Amino acid sequence: MSFSSAADFDSALASVRASFARGKTKDKNWRKRQLQQAWWMIEDNKERMQEALHKDLNKHLQETMPFEIAGCHADILYNLEHLDEWTRDEKPERTNPLNFLGGATVRKEPKGVALIIGAWNFPFTLLLGPMFDAIAAGCAVIVKPSDVATACQDLLMEIIPKYLDTDAIRCISAGAKEMGYILEHRFDHIFYTGSAAVAKFITAAAAKHLTPVTLELGGQGPAIVCPSADIKLAAKRIAATKFMNAGQICLNVNHVFVHPSVRREFVDHLMHYFDIFLGGAPELLPKYYTHIINERNFDRLERLLQNTSGNVVYSGQRNRDDLSFSPTIVTDIEIGDSLLSEELFGPILPIIDADLDAAISVINSMDHPLAIYGFSQLQKDKDRILAETLSGGVTFNDCMLHVAAKGAPFGGVGNSGMGKICWSISVMAMSLFNSIPSLIILVGKRF
Repeated sequence: MSFSSAADFDSALASVRASFARGKTKDKNWRKRQLQQAWWMIEDNKERMQEALHKDLNKHLQETMPFEIAGCHADILYNLEHLDEWTRDEKPERTNPLNFLGGATVRKEPKGVALIIGAWNFPFTLLLGPMFDAIAAGCAVIVKPSDVATACQDLLMEIIPKYLDTDAIRCISAGAKEMGYILEHRFDHIFYTGSAAVAKFITAAAAKHLTPVTLELGGQGPAIVCPSADIKLAAKRIAATKFMNAGQICLNVNHVFVHPSVRREFVDHLMHYFDIFLGGAPELLPKYYTHIINERNFDRLERLLQNTSGNVVYSGQRNRDDLSFSPTIVTDIEIGDSLLSEELFGPILPIIDADLDAAISVINSMDHPLAIYGFSQLQKDKDRILAETLSGGVTFNDCMLHVAAKGAPFGGVGNSGMGKICWSISVMAMSLFNSIPSLIILVGKRF
């Protein structure tokens, strides 16, 4: 449904609430049927999903298939495989006489109605993944796609009601004004992916009803390149991460601290790999390169770049008409520079000369990042990064690897988020039960 009136939303909320109250969504056969239907929804419409992503972001099939389509399929299958296990009653410690003789049992119950608010950078995965988990948990669901990725939003608005039970699962479209009205209502869990600024409004609204929230935000995630690192490998993996989705990823490398003794070598390798990824012609962007989502974000990146006091050593095509923005390397960045004033969420890569002491000091002076990426072959460097910084996750000698680890929840700290999710399995499903999973921070190994 579109948000044509407050009455329409009230009707949708009443419907899903009534379905949950009747126990419809608790039935495991219903949950499995909805997940099976969701699998076919993705399978039947994967070409249209690719077309919508290309229209909104100029995404190539090579990026769309693993992250937006195959990822959704895998998440559904994992939910189906483990649903019986996750919903099974548990017996608490049996050595306690009362537990044993009294037959104490932990029963997992869904929370109720979940509101899931998606993001534009991965408009299918970041909306549908939590939706699959909410269904598996036995919740009724209202999903709100990003209104910035309009082609993807329109497709989701069309296909979700065709495949899924609209008594308990509703898809609504809404802008900022309409979201103000929606958030006045009580939900039993809210899942939001996006910026910390918007998250503060959502959290404030949720607090009025004591509604628990899961916030997957972001932050200025740094990489640290130490002298002992494999410099060529570090440059390759950081460049590949920054190239992906034109840097529009919450887990991306926002800036790099590089020891001055290896900075020139590191930057030379960065340029080399960006050249390769761009097909050997950085001044003419290839058709497979993702574009910036809209003019507002393009202008924001352009303004930050124009205001920097750093030295632009690598750049290429920037065209506001088609929103193409080439990977850009800026060196000689000082603390307080415009490029460190906010999360970049784009293909600009600031380079800061710093040893490990200075890097840790600067990281601790800023908001806690969603991830830190350390490049070193010395265990003492890794130990210091783990012991002296605080972030949602850490990967060593690679980027974003920790988010793909099976069984490891991933989330933020402070401004980078709260709660835990997982892309490779459905930890979010467990958080939608009235129980609390343990926090795990994964440290990726060197490959």
